[in-house]
Amino acid sequence: MRMFLALFLLLALTTSSNATYCLCKDGTEDNALQASIDYVCGKLDCNPILDKGACYQPNTIKSHCDWAVNSYFQNVAQAPGSCDFSGTATTSQNPPPYLVTGCVYPSSASSPGSLPSTTPPPGTKQTNGTVTPTNGASVYQH
Repeated sequence: MRMFLALFLLLALTTSSNATYCLCKDGTEDNALQASIDYVCGKLDCNPILDKGACYQPNTIKSHCDWAVNSYFQNVAQAPGSCDFSGTATTSQNPPPYLVTGCVYPSSASSPGSLPSTTPPPGTKQTNGTVTPTNGASVYQH
């Protein structure tokens, strides 16, 4: 029985997680993070990262970008290339360290429907893979 318990414990400690997150890269300029947020929020519901939303805290552009790009990545069933955002994001096996209670932060793909359109949201333009507002304002006001 001891041998079985020891083997079980060893297996539990060495089994890897299947979790995959998409996170914005540290050191990325705020305008690039903002463009990623704007792109995602033109396609998905970003209410959780708006004021009083479940994922609003911490109120930083980096944490909001992490939530947005991860939500998009999971929504498109972790499709190849869907966690790049013009080089501002990358995949990780670890969630961000600042998750708060009540914030849903999926680590596996959602049931895929159809992939979202690659057309930029209204009021924006896409140049070399970067989505920017056409009126100079942010689509998502951080």
